[in-house]
Amino acid sequence: MSTDVAEIEAKIRSLSSEDKAELLRVLIDELDGPADPDVERAWMEEAQRRHREILEGKVESIPAERVFEEARARLKQ
Repeated sequence: MSTDVAEIEAKIRSLSSEDKAELLRVLIDELDGPADPDVERAWMEEAQRRHREILEGKVESIPAERVFEEARARLKQ
């Protein structure tokens, strides 16, 4: 690890939890790069399609608590 990185790390460790969280958000945003403008539209279309399928009776919705119970059970395996 370079001296510069070690110095930065030491400064980061002295930050408050709130400041560390904000720094993480900024760094993750920078690493992720600009958002794809088509992603929001695609997710909205997907949500609308799924909602329509529920209303039309093509699919059955599952209560969230059941979904979480099944997920917890799978994680314990």
